[in-house]
Amino acid sequence: MNDDVTQYINKTAPWQIGVCEKLRAMVHETVPTVEERLQYGKPHFLKNGHFAAVIAVSRNKVSFMVFNATDIPVVKGFIRALGQGERKVVDIEEGRDVDYTRLADILEKTTIAL
Repeated sequence: MNDDVTQYINKTAPWQIGVCEKLRAMVHETVPTVEERLQYGKPHFLKNGHFAAVIAVSRNKVSFMVFNATDIPVVKGFIRALGQGERKVVDIEEGRDVDYTRLADILEKTTIAL
């Protein structure tokens, strides 16, 4: 675990800390060889030197983005597309239930070829 990532998480609101810690643990469990680092001011997770996921915290939400997600369908109210659809994002707001198992399945599919 990268200390810079830990510091980033610990500077967020208490509910965001909980979400970020669960996302971080889920990423490490799903992609055991993942490397984490603070890049562009946000926690990035890499597999074999390629971007796999990123956590971004803003005032009202925590966003979890996966890369290489062209084959992951957009689901209204759950996951949205960025760019040409190669990146997909889940926005988590306070009090919202998070299906970490579903996120792990998505992450596994998007990182298998890395």
